[in-house]
Amino acid sequence: MIRALSVASEAYPLVKTGGLADVVGALPDALAPHGVATTTLLPGYPKVLAQVSDAQVVHHWPALLGVEARLLAGSLGDHPLWVLDAPALFARDGGPYADASGRDWDDNWRRFAALSRAAADLASGAMGNQRFDLLHAHDWQAGLAPAYLRFAGDAQDTKSVATIHNIAFQGSFDAGVFPALELPPHAWGIEGVEYYGAVGLLKAGLWAADAITTVSPTYAEEIRRPEFGMGLEGLIAARGARVTGILNGIDPAVWNPATDPLLAARYSADTLDARAANTRAVEARFGLNGEGPIFTVVSRLTWQKGMDVLAGLLDELVAMGGRLAMLGSGDAALEHAFRAAADRHPGRIGVEIGYDEPLSHLLQGGADAILIPSRFEPCGLTQLYGLAYGCVPVVARTGGLADTVIDANVAALDAGVATGVQFDGVTPQALRGAIARTIALHGDRTRWRQMQRRGMAADFSWGNSGAKYAALYKGLLG
Repeated sequence: MIRALSVASEAYPLVKTGGLADVVGALPDALAPHGVATTTLLPGYPKVLAQVSDAQVVHHWPALLGVEARLLAGSLGDHPLWVLDAPALFARDGGPYADASGRDWDDNWRRFAALSRAAADLASGAMGNQRFDLLHAHDWQAGLAPAYLRFAGDAQDTKSVATIHNIAFQGSFDAGVFPALELPPHAWGIEGVEYYGAVGLLKAGLWAADAITTVSPTYAEEIRRPEFGMGLEGLIAARGARVTGILNGIDPAVWNPATDPLLAARYSADTLDARAANTRAVEARFGLNGEGPIFTVVSRLTWQKGMDVLAGLLDELVAMGGRLAMLGSGDAALEHAFRAAADRHPGRIGVEIGYDEPLSHLLQGGADAILIPSRFEPCGLTQLYGLAYGCVPVVARTGGLADTVIDANVAALDAGVATGVQFDGVTPQALRGAIARTIALHGDRTRWRQMQRRGMAADFSWGNSGAKYAALYKGLLG
């Protein structure tokens, strides 16, 4: 049995701001059938502590990077959970990374360095005889964990894996924080935590880890190039074969239209007519009326997600006969643009600003197509949910979107293998053409149903992905 410690800043269902939480929450179940016992380490945010109120104190740090901390032991589903209870770092209102106004916490460097140091300590045997074979660090928030193992740990046999969920978020901080990290002086350098004169948390993990994974094969290749590597492409290229892409999965216990309690009506590929009740519920929630396919957006409203291009095409989407139900939040200007479009087109465009997990399920179960015009997308999960729910994905050909959606070109349609619509380049012309193609396909009910059923038959559960992670672990451990 391989013993793995997975460290991250969030995990579903305890705390979630995005897809990272879904992945971290699903990994223990995905790995268990392959001989891997996973313990997950999370920060002790108030929301997390409230859900593990019966947790036991199992370790104590009098001074973890200068603050007192305790380790609490609870459970994440059927698997062990450890929570780093450090009130000076995590007991505050707001989100995991920012205050209620959206401003990043000034001490994020210390908060997540402490999480990483705790992970390295635990993997190195701070709990006495409870050691780990492998430390798995997720994104920049856990990026220093492999570096602490390399520079300050005493577990020479403990291997480490760093997973990049989005290389655009790197955890870069002023060089002045380096002394407080309690790393040896030689850790400051290119072969260490220094990154263009600053402290780079993700960079440190990518340099120190024994293996690097990304969340799709295409993204693993894209980040070797300047247009996707965000300044880290040289390091990624230098790590060579140690960088691999393992596609994310989705949890069928949570995302399954045949059993989903959050839908107005449950259905399967064989009972797609029942899906209409969800469509009516979406129309009622968003004030939509008339005819035409309902496009949905469930996304952060950011440049990365291509939402600026979509916002500029909303009048045309309506003119072509489409409707839109949008759930998301992000840039204030984009929020305003979507609201303004809804005001211009009552009954054709409905907008809810924010995030609502039950509503995201209803949108996948009731909308006809989900728009994902991302400029880059490491993996993406909403297109996988769309495939599972018969909500046809309309996606840019990049990253995990390219790996998971089969374009409805003539050959794929004739062969009966198409599952969505892909387009090249996030430009108004390309997205306009994809929307027009989707509306035309929706008018062909036979082929549309064929695409829905083909997508719903695809297996994007964690079974395959869990096996690949386990094989990676076993390869590192010999």
